[in-house]
Amino acid sequence: MTFPTLTADTLRPATVPTLYFIGVTTGRSSIQHVFPLWAEHLGLTDAVLQGIDLPLHAPAEDYRRVVRFIAEDPLSLGALVTTHKIDLYAACRDLFDEVDPFASLMGETSCLSKRDGRLVCHAKDPISSGLALDAFLPDGFWAGGPADALLLGAGGSTIAISWYLSQRERGLDRPARIVVTNRSAGRLDHLREIHASLPTDTRFEYYLTPTPADNARVLADLAPRSLVVNATGLGKDAPGSPLPDDAVFPQDGVAWDLNYRGDLVFLDQARAQSDARALRVEDGWIYFVHGWTQVIAEVFDVDIPTSGPAFERLSDLALATR
Repeated sequence: MTFPTLTADTLRPATVPTLYFIGVTTGRSSIQHVFPLWAEHLGLTDAVLQGIDLPLHAPAEDYRRVVRFIAEDPLSLGALVTTHKIDLYAACRDLFDEVDPFASLMGETSCLSKRDGRLVCHAKDPISSGLALDAFLPDGFWAGGPADALLLGAGGSTIAISWYLSQRERGLDRPARIVVTNRSAGRLDHLREIHASLPTDTRFEYYLTPTPADNARVLADLAPRSLVVNATGLGKDAPGSPLPDDAVFPQDGVAWDLNYRGDLVFLDQARAQSDARALRVEDGWIYFVHGWTQVIAEVFDVDIPTSGPAFERLSDLALATR
């Protein structure tokens, strides 16, 4: 069962256990079809998913109105936050009763849950992005020779992915350098501060890239086998790609679009070079599955494995809706 998308001005008390999806165009997401199947499979009786759409970089009061509503409404159990992870955290930090270590470190929230009347802020992306990367990159990928990771966009997903790839315990299985680009300087400055606090010797580089052509110049400097990630939201939250059509991907590299729906120009650009550049191309589907199952497990306090038959069953149910 799906319900009309809400906004900060149309919130209403939940009548059944409700998980909210806070995004930009939540009604278009596959989760609207997937969640009822997962809820039935997991025994989440009467649970529903409700979208709340907010514009990009919404006013702080809109974020606060949504968070206060979830905190105070008894049957509103929590939320998955996408696109607004950093802005919502910045606007609502004082409204959370508890902030998990990842959320505190990264200055973002991707999940809100409630425990014993307390509103808890989580950042699940470091876990879900790592699970997604491990699903398509072979073991020891980075140890196979010097290769870079280029993260286009300096939002919450890039914070999570760069944390995961830079951990010291990975040893040699880390990028030679992690390069981040963004259209505005503020997000790059925020990310630089976060990276400076990490216990890592991974090399980070930051580039202000107001135009796709600027991104293409950074792309051209990557080593062979490098990973290129579209973490900008372009193609889903807004049209287009962070790269121009004449951009050249690294030989034997990997192109990963965190999107799986929308006008996926970045994926089209990568696929057009997949043969000539021996490029592996991945969309955001497995990231979507891990991201949602991590939040559902937290909000409904249920155990959901991250691999094996039980996880594969959930993945198969989701794939059936594509």
